[in-house]
Amino acid sequence: MSNGDIFVGEIIGTAILILFGAGVCAAVTLRYSKARASGWVVIAFGWGFGVLAGAYTAAPLSGGHLNPAVTLGIAVDTGEWGKVWVYLLGQFVGAMLGAALCYLTYFAQFQANVRQTRTTDGTADEPVPTLGIFSTIPEIRNPVANLVTEIIATVGLVLPILAFGLTEGLGESGTLVLIVSLLVVGIGLSLGGPTGYAINPTRDLGPRIVHSFLPIPNKGTSDWGYAWIPVAGPLIGGVLAGLIYNLAF
Repeated sequence: MSNGDIFVGEIIGTAILILFGAGVCAAVTLRYSKARASGWVVIAFGWGFGVLAGAYTAAPLSGGHLNPAVTLGIAVDTGEWGKVWVYLLGQFVGAMLGAALCYLTYFAQFQANVRQTRTTDGTADEPVPTLGIFSTIPEIRNPVANLVTEIIATVGLVLPILAFGLTEGLGESGTLVLIVSLLVVGIGLSLGGPTGYAINPTRDLGPRIVHSFLPIPNKGTSDWGYAWIPVAGPLIGGVLAGLIYNLAF
């Protein structure tokens, strides 16, 4: 694969991933959405389908990593580091592009960024927090616990992906991406409760940067004090997964 193919493939694939993933969060969160308040299961499957669509689209060009943790895990396993920077750059650009496309898709809903609440005097409008549409927010803010959660969840993603490569014919049959997509759904359902399961540094950082610049009314903070955790945790988890795979398999 050429550097150009990898770069373009990762941009397109990651943009699709974030468009679907941020899109389902917007659908569930924003007041004037037909899917409003449809719940965590919908979010988990939306992200899984984002992986499915993005990885299948990018696979012919780049292999469809879409995640620096996956790229690092593979590099640790194979020892091939020469193209890592191309993957990471494409993923970062694609994540920002996908976040911008999500904003355009839900532009009218973002502009009407309020929800009604009951008060003693009747009803009142208040802003709907929007950062959770683009990036992760912990339910309990504990940096050590949050970091450990992201590391464990990322190992739970990258180690199986590496092991899936040992199953003869899985990649050639075209079902590998489907299995990985279901794995992402499972991680969301099982391990996503504490932090919202970033498990992907650019998935969190790129959209967070876009959120900080978007002209969303009453959008709230971009929470930069927390932003290092969904970057560091998945990077550490990806490296650990590659090391564990080398030792165990």
